[in-house]
Amino acid sequence: MTDKKAPAGNSTRRSRTNPVSGCPLTAALAALGGKWKLIILYWLAEEPAHFAALRRKMPAISQKVLTQQLRELQADGLVHRRAPARRPLPVIYSLTAYGQSALPLVDGVRRWGRSHIGRGTAVPSAREI
Repeated sequence: MTDKKAPAGNSTRRSRTNPVSGCPLTAALAALGGKWKLIILYWLAEEPAHFAALRRKMPAISQKVLTQQLRELQADGLVHRRAPARRPLPVIYSLTAYGQSALPLVDGVRRWGRSHIGRGTAVPSAREI
């Protein structure tokens, strides 16, 4: 009887589908949205890195979430995962050419975030809205 499922890490990579067919905004948000993906792209833009190096740069992210986000970025063609032929060398993650095409977005969001921080963190009152 073969009821057992293969562990998620052993499955073949499938490209992820757009949650709203034909909508470019939802396609972009599916590929780049969330708390960590733009940050991961930002750090990989500086240099390729192994998993532990990424964890050191983002101490608030859990191992599970980093693994999940890297898998999604890889499935979307933004990140390349290179496993060395000889072990125990670490797996190296790097941006693909397609991933590099997202860097202007990363930089734009970073710059907007810097100016947003400069405005202060006060929440506007109901009168100001």
